This record gives sequence, structure tokens and C-alpha cells, in this order.
Amino acid sequence: MTHYSVLAVTPNRDDWVPGYIGPANRLVAKHGGQYLARTASHEQLEGETSEAALRIVIQWPSAEAAKAFMSDPEYLPHLEARTAGSNSQHFLVEGKDDLAP
Repeated sequence: MTHYSVLAVTPNRDDWVPGYIGPANRLVAKHGGQYLARTASHEQLEGETSEAALRIVIQWPSAEAAKAFMSDPEYLPHLEARTAGSNSQHFLVEGKDDLAP
């Protein structure tokens, strides 16, 4: 079943960014993912303020694909760089409607 990674990322330093983008692009594709949005153009419409410099949405063919990406040994140094160099939240959302009749 399709899953979505939904991230909020605010870099607290930029030195990791140039070395992150290319490998992340390649590894997302390697695991069957597709970026649907990577943007600083976003607006909060509801709820308690949750600031983020970037909002990112990645579509995955399955939860397993998303988790394989996150645990890929090639990605781990880039994940460590991103988490050390930013304030990030990452949610994995199953593409289904639990409230549908």
C-alpha cells in the first residue's frame, strides 16, 4: 500500500545541505520513492504554530520501501548529517482513509 513521508525540516546550519541533496535524490529513487513536494512555499492554515523552513512529501510504494530507504547504509551518513544540522520531524503516513464508510 502507498505510504507518504511527510517532513518538516529547518536547517540550523547549511554545511550539510550541498552533500545531501544528490545522494538523497538517488536513494529515494532507488527505493521506489518519488518527491511530491520539497518547498519553502507553504502556509499553515490551522492549529498551533509549527514553523518549518521546508515541507517535504515523498510517495513510497510501501512502508517497507520507506523504511529500507531510512536504514540504507548509503543513506545513514546523510541522515546523520541532516538530523545534526537541522530540526526535523518525519512522519510515515499510510495512504488510506480509516474514516471512510
